[in-house]
Amino acid sequence: MTCLFLEIGAEEIPAAYIEPALQALSSNLSHKLNAARIIHGDARTFGTPRRLAIEIKDVSIRQAPLTTEMTGPPERVGFDDQGKPTVAAVKFAEKVGLPVKDIVVKETKKGRYLSAVKTEQGISTKILLKTILPEVILALPFPKTMKWANLSLAFARPIHSLLALLGTSVIPFSLGNLKSSRYTFGHRFMAPGKIKLSSSDQYTDLLNKAHVEPEIDKRRDMIKASVGQIASDLEGRIQPDEKLIETVTNLVEYPVPVAGKFDKKFLELPKEVLITAMREHQKYFAVTDKSDQLMPCFIAVSNTLAKDMALVIRGHERVLRARLEDARFFYKSDLETTLDRLTEKLKNVLFQSKLGSVYEKTLRIQKLGEFLADEISSDPDLKTQVSRAAWLCKADLTCQVVIEFPKLQGIMGRIYATIAGEGPDVAAAIEEHYLPAYSGGPLPDTSAGAILAIADKIDSICGCFKAGLIPTGASDPYALRRQSIGIIQIILTNQFSFSLKELIQTSIGHFNSADDPDIQKTSQKVYSFLKDRIAFLLSEQGFQKDVINAVTAVSVDHVPDTWKRVKALEELKKAAYFEPIAIAFKRAVNIIKKAEAFDNRPVNPDLFEDKCESALHDACTRVGKKVSNHLRKGDFHKALSDIASLREPVDAFFEGVMVMTEDENVRQNRLAQLSGIAALFEDIADFSKIST
Repeated sequence: MTCLFLEIGAEEIPAAYIEPALQALSSNLSHKLNAARIIHGDARTFGTPRRLAIEIKDVSIRQAPLTTEMTGPPERVGFDDQGKPTVAAVKFAEKVGLPVKDIVVKETKKGRYLSAVKTEQGISTKILLKTILPEVILALPFPKTMKWANLSLAFARPIHSLLALLGTSVIPFSLGNLKSSRYTFGHRFMAPGKIKLSSSDQYTDLLNKAHVEPEIDKRRDMIKASVGQIASDLEGRIQPDEKLIETVTNLVEYPVPVAGKFDKKFLELPKEVLITAMREHQKYFAVTDKSDQLMPCFIAVSNTLAKDMALVIRGHERVLRARLEDARFFYKSDLETTLDRLTEKLKNVLFQSKLGSVYEKTLRIQKLGEFLADEISSDPDLKTQVSRAAWLCKADLTCQVVIEFPKLQGIMGRIYATIAGEGPDVAAAIEEHYLPAYSGGPLPDTSAGAILAIADKIDSICGCFKAGLIPTGASDPYALRRQSIGIIQIILTNQFSFSLKELIQTSIGHFNSADDPDIQKTSQKVYSFLKDRIAFLLSEQGFQKDVINAVTAVSVDHVPDTWKRVKALEELKKAAYFEPIAIAFKRAVNIIKKAEAFDNRPVNPDLFEDKCESALHDACTRVGKKVSNHLRKGDFHKALSDIASLREPVDAFFEGVMVMTEDENVRQNRLAQLSGIAALFEDIADFSKIST
């Protein structure tokens, strides 16, 4: 056993590419080694902007032997009466590449047959890696690749070097105009020379001496510690930003944090603008004081320890000053325009070529918001807040700050609305209507924000379905799945009770004329799409698949009720008596489905022939009243418990009478009894989908 080590040296690879590429490198190389029958241990990866590397311990120097057993003709065909091999045995031996004397007879289920066991010795790992390593390198996935010189290779950035070792030996292979070697290289400016490796054990130590930290976790910890210390020295702390930490970690090989300052006049800008200007363009960390107020300073992480770091700091300050001057100019210019005027400018902003402008979308959101406010609450103030927030919610898309910093959409709308004197709920709703901004992200805090978020998302979903822009298994460019899940999470969190179907039809109606036959067709597609997302979320929460299928098959029109029905049914399923009652109910449903010409007549007690029929009828009538009352209150647990109490009269009914009797009137009457039983739980779950 020995160690396999591979390093790909390149021009600066984009920070976001590095860790996904290393994950793919580890996965693909391990898969290739397994497929080649090369026994190996765990993988460990290294990465900087200029190198991707992997080390795999305990790699076998040869393939594992491959033993195969082949069956030939029957013994009676392979050997004659004197036990001598026949032509059939000779041909079989030639086929498997063994002498006839090594052919044995083996007892099988079909009788005694000729058998051959052949063992192939493994090929040298080093030989196999000559092919495996180039394949793995070229298979690395990147969002974008490039070609260079006159080569046909494609990679994230031009490759400069290839280091490949198996133990202390170089694994020889070529890639384009490069040949593998035992050389890596140090920091581009601080130690640019070649570094010779005898084995991979020297890799981190030699690179550390050459001002490179190849281990991502160590580099991240170095940055956190040093940046935190600098902030502390400034009597402040870093504005929490894990994503920026990750980005900066993969932007440098040798982190050198430095502190800089900016003019206090820029503190008149909203905090979000300052932080975004520092973060997005410059990758600088903002510093706050003990009161969580921004301080007029920042921390940058350089990639080089320069001779004159004061000069470096002045360079950072000069660049940031220009950015902040721009942001200050944009902010002051925006304040000279009202949000209402900015909303009017949305007429010139395209939402989607088939769906019109963002202004048209704004009007649709406003109508949907007012519709939802009426459905959810009788408070007229809420409807007023939603309507006003809807009118202004996209206004900041035309402001100069958002054009410069797109990630501030919604945030600047809230800031400008507050400055303009809009109510706090209106201002908050403008920002919150984009939430959740990502999977698992925070949801709106205000009712107005929650309603507006639902209206915005359902408009996008219905519009895309109307335009034929429906997600596929491989593509969802408008993030409709995420938006659907966001809608469901908002409804659940706020326990909003309204009809999904009505919301969908109302939304699609804003794109269609009232008599357009496509409304129902498109509405059903959107409803099914949302139903699938609801089933997914229920599954993610650990509910049983058959319970989910049984409940969603009936309806998901009222989202909170869907969750209540699933919880109630899953609780009932734990009861010892559940299986027999479920079987009885499924039997009732199946008989009705299979019955021909069932005329759905009401039950006629005069046609009862057995006391079990009247007993079931009385029990159904009594339980039916209780169930109706429970369903009105949304108490599905009690409803199911009362339905379960019908087990004995249902069992007695099936034992006491034949449902499909020859007498037409009696048969229809008994089918009507079963139909009444099925009707009790038809608004809760489809019991035919329950596993028993």
